[in-house]
Amino acid sequence: MDSDRLLLVAPNMTHQPFILEAVLESQHTLAPFMDWLPHALTESSSIENTQQAIDNFDMFINELRYSIFEKSTGQLVGVISLIIRNIAIPYFEIGYWLRSSKEGLGYMSEAVRTLDQYAFDGLNAKRVEIKTAYENTRSRAVAERCGYHQEAILINDRILPSGAISSTVVYAKVAAFETEEK
Repeated sequence: MDSDRLLLVAPNMTHQPFILEAVLESQHTLAPFMDWLPHALTESSSIENTQQAIDNFDMFINELRYSIFEKSTGQLVGVISLIIRNIAIPYFEIGYWLRSSKEGLGYMSEAVRTLDQYAFDGLNAKRVEIKTAYENTRSRAVAERCGYHQEAILINDRILPSGAISSTVVYAKVAAFETEEK
């Protein structure tokens, strides 16, 4: 998939070194919100994680993870996932992280718009969510810029990597609501 400035590419083992490099560069900005971070800081864990992403993608299960590349430079700018919540509906969740040096350029909003268009147009999604920690104002701003509507704040439902109790903000987009007349 692509947009004006970005390529969203299916997981591939050749991307693994670039992902590890971006994770290491960005670990201080990711650490407050990403509980997976401590398990992604070594080459062996990064290889294992990339292989799992490839397997999930190939079997269309759990999570479809895409590497986000900047077209103009070929640099990996982040990762975005379409998490399969209920394929029978179809209902998905989008998760994402951005390389620290590429923040503030609108890349993640562009990637989210590209992936949600694929979810609705290509996969016939009826619902797509973005969930984020209440304190993660940058992630919340992406959801809002992309037209997701805040549906709920789940109070005291998560523990941040720091051990602090936090809340989750749930954003959603839904396909046109269909009803049957009886």
